[in-house]
Amino acid sequence: MAAEASSAVGAGVGAGEDSADRNVEMWKIKKLIKSLELARGNGTSMISLIIPPRDQVARVQKMLADEYGTASNIKSRVNRLSVLGAITSVQGRLKLYNKVPPNGLVMYCGTIVTDEGKEKKVNIDFEPFKPINTSLYLCDNKFHTEALQGLLADDNKFGFIIMDGNGCLFGTLQGNTREVLHKFTVDLPKKHGRGGQSALRFARLRMEKRHNYVRKVAEIAVEMFIKNDKVTVAGLILAGSADFKTELGQSDMFDQRLQAKLIKTVDISYGGENGFNQAIELAADALANVKFIQEKKLIGGYFEEISQDTGKYVFGVADTLQALEMGAVETLICWENLDIVRYKLKSSTGEEKVIHLRPDEEKDKSHFQDKDGQDLEIVETMALLEWFANNYKDEFEEGNDIDLDDY
Repeated sequence: MAAEASSAVGAGVGAGEDSADRNVEMWKIKKLIKSLELARGNGTSMISLIIPPRDQVARVQKMLADEYGTASNIKSRVNRLSVLGAITSVQGRLKLYNKVPPNGLVMYCGTIVTDEGKEKKVNIDFEPFKPINTSLYLCDNKFHTEALQGLLADDNKFGFIIMDGNGCLFGTLQGNTREVLHKFTVDLPKKHGRGGQSALRFARLRMEKRHNYVRKVAEIAVEMFIKNDKVTVAGLILAGSADFKTELGQSDMFDQRLQAKLIKTVDISYGGENGFNQAIELAADALANVKFIQEKKLIGGYFEEISQDTGKYVFGVADTLQALEMGAVETLICWENLDIVRYKLKSSTGEEKVIHLRPDEEKDKSHFQDKDGQDLEIVETMALLEWFANNYKDEFEEGNDIDLDDY
């Protein structure tokens, strides 16, 4: 993106509060992984602990007590004390939890060496934003983040409608898990070979039954894939061995919210569950590109506002923040590697102000002085992206979207 921070105001591309929460949580995990991977320590005093859902805190406490006993035999006094200190820190943090949270628990504790060669204690514990089904305890000279990478895997849920002349199946695919939600059979009359009035009557009857079949599929699709007026899948695949799927996709009876989620229509040789499996295989490429397509659509919508000069857009930090304060932003689009820092400064009279600087601007001391050349107190320093991630719910109207993209 050309602009560091930009917002499409009223562009109609917001994805809702759930999407915003997910985008922010994934960005936080990426940021955490990056910082943990860079951390290094002396000896083996950096503990990585992951407790999966439904595990027992008591079991982990016992395991840590056993590890403490083992670590007491480490010959190197310095390393022994560091490891024992790290285990004690983990035990202390674990006492804050009566039970393992629903999504599991992640802990990183230990002493790291900073770029300046100084030692610094690190204590991190959190419940991930989705279940982490990994059990891990490692004491090393680095933190182990491999399991956290799994949290970043795309786990969008996709809907499938498998439709042929014998019936219809509704299913979902999420990760490697496929689920059949509903299926029903249909008895459609075959084409009539005789002529005359009988053939015309039969053709009308056949078309009427076909129409009713498509309408029934459209109605059930709403029941399967829309809850509380929100589409519950990231994308929809229509599949079939005849032209029913095309007829459904183009029909006025098919809910427009579901039509907007159509990402592919595929021809398959079977109906039912065999057809479901075949549709998953044939749609694999389209499913893999969904996030890219969503982001492309998001950016496309933003630039369309600009090209039409609708006035429903802003770009740049200052104008974007002003629009946020006005509550006028529907969708906020940020570059994932934005390196602008937010400073809250205070004068000797207690007056506060906020400035946003790029790394090259931070070298200019005048930014940290008042008009008389007096130094201002730095009250708070935070990356602007982090501030957005922590405060977006306060700045946004409910249901609006923040997207942190890696371009």
